[in-house]
Amino acid sequence: MFDTKIAIVIRDDLLTWQKLNVTAFLTSGVLGADAELLGENYEDATGQLYRPLIIQPMIVLAADGEGLKKIHRRGIDRGASMAIYIEDMFSTGHDAANRAAVKQYATDELALVGLALRDDKKVVDKITKGAKMHP
Repeated sequence: MFDTKIAIVIRDDLLTWQKLNVTAFLTSGVLGADAELLGENYEDATGQLYRPLIIQPMIVLAADGEGLKKIHRRGIDRGASMAIYIEDMFSTGHDAANRAAVKQYATDELALVGLALRDDKKVVDKITKGAKMHP
């Protein structure tokens, strides 16, 4: 149904709350890059409205720190547009502080804990090779 694939890759040694937090933020990065991914409002049988969701399924994968770095490098090498989350962002309180945290590191020095991308299915599969389905 979709020519593209959304993948979120989370470092496998994070605490549960961290995994959920990173997944939520990275999902917003995917949606923020393409507003057309947002569907219609939901409505229940009594007419109560609910906010829309992303129209396309997402896959959540896990990788160790080295695997995540390899996936990140493959994404860069292929020119993929990615959302990232680094360790420092767990101790920041807002978007400007998050961006400042990322800005202080060179690409290969980022302490990545997660990334997300949406691209052609085959491209995403090649980039995320080695990551496993999140348990």
